[in-house]
Amino acid sequence: MILCCGEALIDMIPTPTETGSDGFVPHSGGAIFNTAIALGRLGVQTGMLTGLSTDMFGQQLTDALKSSHVDTSLVVTTERPTTLAFVRLLNGHATYSFFDENTAGRMLQFGDMPQLPDEVSALYFGGISLACEPGAEAYASLLEREGDRRVVMLDPNIRPGFIKDIERYRARLDRMIAKSDIVKVSDEDLNWILPSPLSLSEKVDCLLEKGPSVLILTRGGEGAVGVLADGTEVRVAASRVEITDTVGAGDTFNAGVLAKLSELGLLRKPELSVLSAEALEAALKHGAKVAAVTVSRAGANPPWAGEL
Repeated sequence: MILCCGEALIDMIPTPTETGSDGFVPHSGGAIFNTAIALGRLGVQTGMLTGLSTDMFGQQLTDALKSSHVDTSLVVTTERPTTLAFVRLLNGHATYSFFDENTAGRMLQFGDMPQLPDEVSALYFGGISLACEPGAEAYASLLEREGDRRVVMLDPNIRPGFIKDIERYRARLDRMIAKSDIVKVSDEDLNWILPSPLSLSEKVDCLLEKGPSVLILTRGGEGAVGVLADGTEVRVAASRVEITDTVGAGDTFNAGVLAKLSELGLLRKPELSVLSAEALEAALKHGAKVAAVTVSRAGANPPWAGEL
């Protein structure tokens, strides 16, 4: 099982009402939630570890996970409220107002983390759950506890507006990168992590020196670059489709990469440490293929395996 560890929240999307003014419609979301949904739809054995509320929105998130075949047995349920993100669209650009204080997801403590069954072979971390404490420290501690025995993929998906203490965040992220097998960053993430005047290639090398076996750099419409620990590079173009929106594109790309590595029997530490360029290319191409379906339709709506 691939266990996705991180945020699940509700995006409140403005929608015209019969009177002409906008109302808000609740959509299930969150970067880690989106990746779990995508993996489940691709037929990969997948679970979610997050904090969910007993409120109506928490039930909506639970139902959405189950309907996409994601195991929820490791979810931590409390009576705290669900995180809400109200979206404002201005000239096609989205801004967010988050309501996250004392929520079921954010308030997770390390002591709340369950013991993981042996069937959990890989862990996936990232998103705003790595920025908002105390939950962020709980996830970092879980990685430290489990990362030596299970494959770890990390996508920080950095949102600077969520980071209250930059130095604490950087220190936590450094610890997590050092114990991860696969790290995926966008070019924007990489430039935030390493703001020095180095080239992207030099910054990739700096991250690989911290310990990962594979570094994946995504560059939007320019595709993705995968780099192995020995410096071998693989470049894959983005799939050309008519884009409706890019919501969830990176999250479903990650699911595609993990799904292909799992299918090939390579989602294990020994195999990742000697991964071939051909296998990495196959994983990146599959990620691009899955993401292309998602961007071709509205919202974070990953494809089912049969749609590929």
